Amino acid sequence: MEEILSKAKYWLSDVFDENTRKNTQHLIENDKKELEDSFYKDLAFGTGGMRGIMGIGTNRINKYTLGKNTQGLSNYLKEKFSDQEIKVAIAYDCRNNSKELAQIVANVFSANGIKVFIFSDLRPTPELSFAVKHLDCQCGIVLTASHNPPEYNGYKVYWEDGGQLVPPQDKEIVDIINALEYSEIKFEANEDLIEYIDQEVDQAFVEASLKNVDFGVSKKAKENFKIVFTSLHGTSITLIPQVLEKAGFSNVFIVEDQAEPNGNFPTVKSPNPEEPDALKMALKLADEEQADMVIGTDPDSDRLGIAVRDDNGEMVLLNGNQTMILMTDFLLKEYKAKNGFNNDEFIASTVVSTPMMSKLADHYGVECKLGLTGFKWIAKMIKDYPQQSFVGGGEESFGYMVGDFVRDKDAVTSTLLACTIGAQAKDKNSSFYQELLNLYVEHGLFQEKLISLVKKGISGAEEIKTMMTNLRENPPREFNNTKVVLFEDYQTGKAQDFNANSTKELDFPKSNVLIFYLEDGTKIAARPSGTEPKIKFYVSVNGELDSTENYKKTKEQLENKIDSVLSHFDF
Repeated sequence: MEEILSKAKYWLSDVFDENTRKNTQHLIENDKKELEDSFYKDLAFGTGGMRGIMGIGTNRINKYTLGKNTQGLSNYLKEKFSDQEIKVAIAYDCRNNSKELAQIVANVFSANGIKVFIFSDLRPTPELSFAVKHLDCQCGIVLTASHNPPEYNGYKVYWEDGGQLVPPQDKEIVDIINALEYSEIKFEANEDLIEYIDQEVDQAFVEASLKNVDFGVSKKAKENFKIVFTSLHGTSITLIPQVLEKAGFSNVFIVEDQAEPNGNFPTVKSPNPEEPDALKMALKLADEEQADMVIGTDPDSDRLGIAVRDDNGEMVLLNGNQTMILMTDFLLKEYKAKNGFNNDEFIASTVVSTPMMSKLADHYGVECKLGLTGFKWIAKMIKDYPQQSFVGGGEESFGYMVGDFVRDKDAVTSTLLACTIGAQAKDKNSSFYQELLNLYVEHGLFQEKLISLVKKGISGAEEIKTMMTNLRENPPREFNNTKVVLFEDYQTGKAQDFNANSTKELDFPKSNVLIFYLEDGTKIAARPSGTEPKIKFYVSVNGELDSTENYKKTKEQLENKIDSVLSHFDF
């Protein structure tokens, strides 16, 4: 506690503004627990950048932690691009304080002689990724905390290829940031270097999105397809209705009570399309309008949740693995019909997502590259293999990317793709749901489940660490009476083949991920979240599906199998 108090007392110095000093003093005198959590560590870059609760302290999102990051990033940019005019693009979402924090970031960059393009109002995260390349910038920043609760905000850094920072570059920047003193931050803006952007980038992004999902579906098919859309109080309202309209989807019903951006997300417990509750209002409207599809996006519009009608006409929520499978199959089918394959195509996913992606790749004769959790790794694949053509890819956490014009998950273009698939299927007397079941009959029924355990604060972080240590040092040799044949530890970079009694190196960056493969094809993964106080367990099982009529029965059997596997863990 002494070290924490010492860190906090530094925030009473005249390096910090009066309000910050006053609030820090209040914590010291009145709230030891909050003081501890606010100062016990520095916010770190995770899988989705830097994300945290807004407030005073080194473990909080505030003017100074973001200012220090931006100052360090400015120093790094000037070192790396010393012979160029340096340009940075900045966007922000609907969260409380996002606009003000984005302006502070812009001010610091400009104070360091760096040209800044900043959106004058909120915009989807994928548009920032697009803008970095479109405006020929070396770097991009978006202020967002994705689908986290209202008290959070965050800071994601993109590089000149439009993808997020990856190792070792992120560590190089973090080292520079950590070596800085707060007194070195330049907050005084050079207004001449700050330019506000909007319509021109918007239209370029919309046109690119339309171009990447142009598959010749008839005007009539699009008009006959009924869509309910909710932005869950987020940024997608600025672009998705426009994209759908331009593409020819005129039968779109917007959940008006959730259409206005609001960082408090007043109509939902969590603005996360992964949560069924978040789409309640949209599902109600869908039944009123007899819509074919419901789409909901998270606050910064990089994830999307989808609900469609099943064979009984009831709305069912799909998970990220399911939508990823159908989207990828559709793209590969259309790509093959339109261009043919040149033996250089690839799709991409992550090590904790459904193994069915690899099945699809084998079926079409293309490569499936797997990366760690986070779309920065998929963007890195595109950058590292310029001689190959990226078709599409996604991850289980409701993110998808169509083509490589954006280098991050993109709910804007993915929404258009989902509606296109649904409209084409309906026009052929099928449906989005039926097409998914057809894939299961063809390739096998894969069922996945994710368990997320929230463990807050210092004690929670210690609990997560203990759980991972126990699994790592004493890996189970069987689950549900089924043998583990392979155990992968991405932290040590080693895989143990229990059948062959051998060990091999994993060709992946080090990461705190453990994966168990069972002899019946079951896959179990465990990893702490990089951006939230959670530990996540992913289970995938599979089996044969002889007909679509037996889907629900087979699905229930596989779900029971998942529950049996999970009973092994002491949650």
